[in-house]
Amino acid sequence: MAGGENSRFSYIQLDERRLSIIVFSLFFAWLLAFPFEGQVLYALADRVQIDPHAMIFGAIASHVVGLFGCGFLIKTRQAAKRLMRFSMVFCIVGTGVFFFHPSVLWNIVLIASSLLASGCVAAWGFFLRSGTPPNQRIKTVADGLIFSNILMILLNMTAVHLSPYAGLGLSMFLIGGAMLFAARLPAAVPAVLPDRPKQPISIVKPLVFLCLFITVITINSGLMYQVINPAFAHLEWLTSWYWAIPYIVALYIMKNLPRKTNRTYILYVAIAMIGFSFIGFMILDHSAGSYLVVNTLMLGACGVYDLFWWSILGEMLDFDQNPAKVLGVGLSANVLGVLIGGLIGSAIVASDLPNYNSSVLALAVVCVTLTILPLLHRHLSALLTDHAYLTVVSEMSPAEQTSMVDRIVLAGRLTERENEIAALLVKGKTYRMIAGELHLSENTVKTHIKNIYSKCGIQSRTELINLMLEPESTGHK
Repeated sequence: MAGGENSRFSYIQLDERRLSIIVFSLFFAWLLAFPFEGQVLYALADRVQIDPHAMIFGAIASHVVGLFGCGFLIKTRQAAKRLMRFSMVFCIVGTGVFFFHPSVLWNIVLIASSLLASGCVAAWGFFLRSGTPPNQRIKTVADGLIFSNILMILLNMTAVHLSPYAGLGLSMFLIGGAMLFAARLPAAVPAVLPDRPKQPISIVKPLVFLCLFITVITINSGLMYQVINPAFAHLEWLTSWYWAIPYIVALYIMKNLPRKTNRTYILYVAIAMIGFSFIGFMILDHSAGSYLVVNTLMLGACGVYDLFWWSILGEMLDFDQNPAKVLGVGLSANVLGVLIGGLIGSAIVASDLPNYNSSVLALAVVCVTLTILPLLHRHLSALLTDHAYLTVVSEMSPAEQTSMVDRIVLAGRLTERENEIAALLVKGKTYRMIAGELHLSENTVKTHIKNIYSKCGIQSRTELINLMLEPESTGHK
């Protein structure tokens, strides 16, 4: 019976995983190719001879709002599925508006479509969580990003080399396909697939630092859109298909790395690649060969760090009742970084500085972000490790938690009061919460915690939990 249940579990996961990847890939391809700095929109604007930049910045700002707000409005799986289907219908109709002559309706529809489309992407978090186990989500995300970028290339080439209206029509076809497959996504989670974490714990602090990390690192993407891409706009035959190739290759390599691989080192390599990309842009000309060098470095790096933070977001989905909120907030940080970088890039381009000096200024911005990133990453890694240990403790019974703390007490290390504080500390309580529960001042609690760390020869709560989990901690020293 148990074996049959496990087989059923695997079948359901595989089926929903495939559906979720198809839905994400089809819809996200339209999002990348059209409203989000897409070549279809640029080609269409060029055909009717209008400047799309103000319209695009409005759409990107709308993306930020849609992603951030979705999880606070959509709180159930059923509501998520309804939003996805409604968004797709609206986006099909809204995209059709662009077959007509430019008007204020273009701006309204683009902003509304971007808002709903972003909510749709955030709502997909429900199906990412239930359809894929935590340790496999990096592969699901990688597959979705790879297939959506391949489809985006197809849309770009259609719009650039055939007609922007052909690209527009094909993008509508992709949304229609996404809508059909979304209808097959289960509205309710089968009993063998738990839709909620067993014991949710706060992820506010690691999520905030992850968002800060994402925002800083994607400022470079915004700069790329406004500073680098226009310099190679004359190479339409090359940019239309090669644009995302290094990104796809990087995703494929990252996806197939052994689980034991330390991705942190690869992240630092990617950060260096971004720096070299902007240096190459400064010293090279604007030929096809230069584009291959600059774009390969930049987009390869983007593929590495995108999958890096996407995978962290995927793992965080299990620690909140609402995965749409976690995914939406994280992705809003990504789009916010692009928006900030785009505004900086536009200001640089609009300045009266010579091209060389403009490139130096853009490189200076990149250097500042690359200097901040290692500090943010170290702090984020510490928070995630701390969170992982707290998760282990949260899944223990009260008796197991007490026994774990007693290992240190039995070794003669902690006093009774320190024992009480240690027990609350490993449960994730803050200094203020411990002080209130034990009727002590915060300064007294801090003093006790310093004594606990000193007696155990450690420096953090994570090390304390690790020490308590070690069997040898029961012995005397």
